[in-house]
Amino acid sequence: MSFSDRIRAELSRAARAIGAPDDVEPILERPRDPSLGDWATNVAMVLARPLKQKPAEIARALEQEMRLEDAGVDRIEIAGPGFMNFRLDPTAVANGVRDVIVAGSRYGSSDHGAQKPVVVEFVSANPTGPLHVGHGRQAALGDAISTLLERTGWAVSREFYYNDAGVQIENLAKSVQAHLDANGGTPAIPEGGYHGEYIGEIASRYDTSIGVREFAVHALRGEQDIDLKAFGVRFDTYYLESSLYTDGKVEDTVQRLITNGATYESDDALWLKTTSYGDDKDRVMRKRDGTYTYFVPDVAYHVTKWQRGFTRAINVQGADHHSTTTRVRAGLQALNLGIPEGYPEYVLHQLVTVMRSGEEVKISKRAGSYVTVRDLIDWVGRDAVRYFFLMRKGDSPLVFDVDLAVKQSEENPVYYVQMAHARMCGIFRVGEIDREGFDVSDVDLSVLTEPAEQELVKALLDFPETVASAAEALEPHRITNYLLETARLAHGWYHKHHVLGEPEPILRARLALARASQIVLSNGLSLLGITAPERM
Repeated sequence: MSFSDRIRAELSRAARAIGAPDDVEPILERPRDPSLGDWATNVAMVLARPLKQKPAEIARALEQEMRLEDAGVDRIEIAGPGFMNFRLDPTAVANGVRDVIVAGSRYGSSDHGAQKPVVVEFVSANPTGPLHVGHGRQAALGDAISTLLERTGWAVSREFYYNDAGVQIENLAKSVQAHLDANGGTPAIPEGGYHGEYIGEIASRYDTSIGVREFAVHALRGEQDIDLKAFGVRFDTYYLESSLYTDGKVEDTVQRLITNGATYESDDALWLKTTSYGDDKDRVMRKRDGTYTYFVPDVAYHVTKWQRGFTRAINVQGADHHSTTTRVRAGLQALNLGIPEGYPEYVLHQLVTVMRSGEEVKISKRAGSYVTVRDLIDWVGRDAVRYFFLMRKGDSPLVFDVDLAVKQSEENPVYYVQMAHARMCGIFRVGEIDREGFDVSDVDLSVLTEPAEQELVKALLDFPETVASAAEALEPHRITNYLLETARLAHGWYHKHHVLGEPEPILRARLALARASQIVLSNGLSLLGITAPERM
């Protein structure tokens, strides 16, 4: 149990003991000024009305009632009109190192999800070209969100939805055909077609035993699989949009919407009454030419998710899908299948700008008009690409600085975090001590009293709560922020305090702190799909 949980539980008990309602739920926050303490609460002010007392009096009563040892608290300071500031007990803090080491690679994991199924759909690129940097950001987000959910007890299925139907696929086939017709000359790429060396490569490998369209889609699916493998991303399921038509799922969905009275015909088109579900206007489902608009197969696709047992579904997509959110949810509600209003959940990300040598990079020789994921991996490596894609909240625009990503200095955040891990490992290597077999059971951790030691331990003990909150909010950037701050504390401790050569009690306690730091940094990096090197 974390210190915040311990304090909250003891506060709740104490509050009930002085007459507070049974449903009191104290809220703890970090003080903006760390000098004020480790945790703070305004629960005394919240209880002023039901208890009909002044907040300061309630705060003093709670202070007297609380069992500080059970909460891991050294002392309580009452400030202002009744704020309660808690300072943790240094020995209780230091002893937390033991919990980290005993848990090892499991530290930070929990069973909050109770193994309930969740499907996370991400990347889902049209098979019309190599994956661009936007797909890369989405791949990093989707994979990290999936891992966060797995570590917090959810049964996760990663899914890639191939948009292998529609106008874009036809334009792909026409572009490849143009290369075939040119027979080595300059191809006449049609309007809306695709450029770049990869189209010529596909044409050069064309197998005349199958259709151009089928061959091109298959070839590009293979190319995208190579991109994803280079990025270290795997999927459990690949779902083809075309199967929704061949299996009759799109038509079944449309007929059910018609039967439910959720549609009407106007101007020779079929419309869905999306305004009944919060949209600003109704939307066309079937156009005059008899083809369906893009969101109709999306509705049918999400019905399959629900029918496959995924009562929770998360879609990681670009910000250009913002308008899709309302339409898909409206269609699902109108089907009356018992699907909840917020289904699916959406995590939308903003664009990525790639900078190199002080200038924006827009062109890739191979792709023709955009920078690919493989370009970035070739330039800076997988670890840096993943970290940089994840170090900002998804809905914030991201500037990817290639020059910074290759620096081997503390300016480069991923290098800085990995170096902190390597330094912790190096202590054991130089001392010729078995890191994995280090026994903490009889170590006196109470000697870890230096401010740098206490602050580092507190950060390590915050890891499980950080993982839980990042998973709940679907925000992996909370992990990158945490790792950067923890690495800063680890580097600071490493420079201030010797480990090897110290008296036995201090030596063993600091070895334990180094081991705990190494475990947390390793576990945090693995959540992001980033390696934790032992030497750098």
